[in-house]
Amino acid sequence: MDHPTGVEVRRSRRRRRTVSAYRKEDGSVVVLLPARMTKAEERDWIKTMVARLERSEQKRRPSDEALTARANVLSAKFLDGLAEPVSVRWVDNQNARWGSCTPADRTIRLSRRLNGMPSWVIDYVLLHELAHLLETGHTKTFWAMVDRFPRAERARGFLEGVAMAAHWQTAEDDLAEESVEAPGDELVQ
Repeated sequence: MDHPTGVEVRRSRRRRRTVSAYRKEDGSVVVLLPARMTKAEERDWIKTMVARLERSEQKRRPSDEALTARANVLSAKFLDGLAEPVSVRWVDNQNARWGSCTPADRTIRLSRRLNGMPSWVIDYVLLHELAHLLETGHTKTFWAMVDRFPRAERARGFLEGVAMAAHWQTAEDDLAEESVEAPGDELVQ
């Protein structure tokens, strides 16, 4: 049977009642169905499951306007409303960072690699960048602001796990690999 472009149907005799769907890394959709379904039921379920998947993904991929609104909520909640970005937007050109901030023009950019990640992870990266509007470096003051976010440590671990699983080297890894001279010590590597 012909399916919409980018949709693969997998039937299973072990699957009795449930229908599910997921998106593969290449962007195609896999719909899992019980083997006993008719072709008409299959067509209906494909439409239903693709629509559900797209709605779910849309919730996890906010627009630039929604990001800006979310940034304002996070600033109010965790930074006393002091961080006021001019714009917050998704970008495709950040392969070594999750986000970046330019305090001079008050702009924040988030990597599209965050699309589809849990909202609390996106919120963490957004709050991290908002904190840079108030404190440019990664100082104790900066980390104290970021750590007001209840899931900060968990989000950092999540992002580190994603980067490790994908074999991505991040800007933080580059910094960690540089040699640094600790006060009163020899060169530490």
